[in-house]
Amino acid sequence: MSSITCRSLRKTFRQGEEIITGLDDVSLDIDKGEFVCLSGPSGSGKTTLLNALGGLDTPDSGTIRIGDMQIDELGKGELADIRLDSIGFVFQAFNLIPVLTARENVEFVMQVRGIPAAERHERSTAILDEVGLAGMEDRLPSQLSGGQQQRVAVARAIVSRPALILADEPTANLDSVSASQLMELFQELNRNHHITFVISTHDAHVMRYAKRLIRMQDGRIIGDELQQSDAGQDA
Repeated sequence: MSSITCRSLRKTFRQGEEIITGLDDVSLDIDKGEFVCLSGPSGSGKTTLLNALGGLDTPDSGTIRIGDMQIDELGKGELADIRLDSIGFVFQAFNLIPVLTARENVEFVMQVRGIPAAERHERSTAILDEVGLAGMEDRLPSQLSGGQQQRVAVARAIVSRPALILADEPTANLDSVSASQLMELFQELNRNHHITFVISTHDAHVMRYAKRLIRMQDGRIIGDELQQSDAGQDA
């Protein structure tokens, strides 16, 4: 499910009288278990590409295949099922439900999927422990730091055991220490669970964690290189 193949993706947006190019003939292959960063300035197409990969937006033309499914041909209901079962999302805004505890935020997706309460409790306990939040299960988001809230968001994204995590500027609202800790957590999850990560960022420090760096500008891929991470696991 986590191998990705994109061919000739194009996407434009209308802004008043102006046509904005989001994606301009983007073709890309990402293998199962890769740890990829999309880099580039604001407006380069990073978020547009992530949204297309996650089925949150549909390209004007081109194809997207994730595993054995061509998602650009699927209906809204089928895409919603794929997002629920196979793709985890992490955003720069933590998007936690403020009246729910950390545990309840993590369990929410499982509850939607109809997973029994006992299993939800067991899995949420284990995943919160894995992301370093043991003992904080009953705290509300307002009682957690920004870094801790993002860890709850990560736990919520991975608790359904997705094959693919899409993270859009996940460190943008974090201080440098919390950002490093989050990226190290992503590396650990990638190694331990073989989850494919595709992370958008314009932060040079975050790019250091990538095993593969794809550079975007004006909706096009202008660079694609493997690199030896000099952060986190290699520190």
